[in-house]
Amino acid sequence: MTSRLVSLCIDANDPIRLARFWSDALGWEIDETEGEFGLVPTDATRFDILFEPVPEPKTGPNRLHLDLTTTSVDDQKETVVRLVELGARHIDIGQSPDEGHVVLADPEGNELCVIEPDNNFLAGCERLGSITYDGTRAVGYFWSAALDWPLVWDQDGETAIRPPDGTGPLITWGGPPVAPKLAKNRLHLDIAPPVDVDQQAEVDRLLSLGATRIDIGQGAVSWVVMADPDGNEFCVLTPR
Repeated sequence: MTSRLVSLCIDANDPIRLARFWSDALGWEIDETEGEFGLVPTDATRFDILFEPVPEPKTGPNRLHLDLTTTSVDDQKETVVRLVELGARHIDIGQSPDEGHVVLADPEGNELCVIEPDNNFLAGCERLGSITYDGTRAVGYFWSAALDWPLVWDQDGETAIRPPDGTGPLITWGGPPVAPKLAKNRLHLDIAPPVDVDQQAEVDRLLSLGATRIDIGQGAVSWVVMADPDGNEFCVLTPR
């Protein structure tokens, strides 16, 4: 059996502030456990979001960002206004003026897009429509095999996967060109094998699919830090 997606982890200089921002953006509930802040979904999404404290500020664009869906033109406008009131700001990443989505940065500079309501690609998704990577077609295939999520898009170098039951957000890869990776990603995925699968056996399977083991200074921990074929970090937790 394959691993399941447990968490989307976001590095944060101020975890509680970022948790409050994203709680409002997604409508998810804040969960504080032993001083750690996370978000628990209130919709059909089956993973949580964790905010991991780090001292270093964000430098350069992220390789992955979140796309938020909207239900109407008014909803899109109101969402943008509300997020700016909460500390987001408009940014220019090279998007053209006639594009329907609005590009923002959250209070710590993480890029996000508020998608126009008539976007058919994210039709049927909850507010969190997609975890969107700058990445290659091959890495979309890797994650499809890693999570056993089927490909729901595979055209023009772009790929997307979604859970087999069609709930929760997509994970998408936009295809080339992919910017060189200059630093550790501030967003990464945590996955975990089921209780009847050995952690090392799952690590070996992921290695056979094209992942690598990496050292980011984690020291002696219960999880295994790996990178996908595009070099994006992810963690393999203990079985659960």
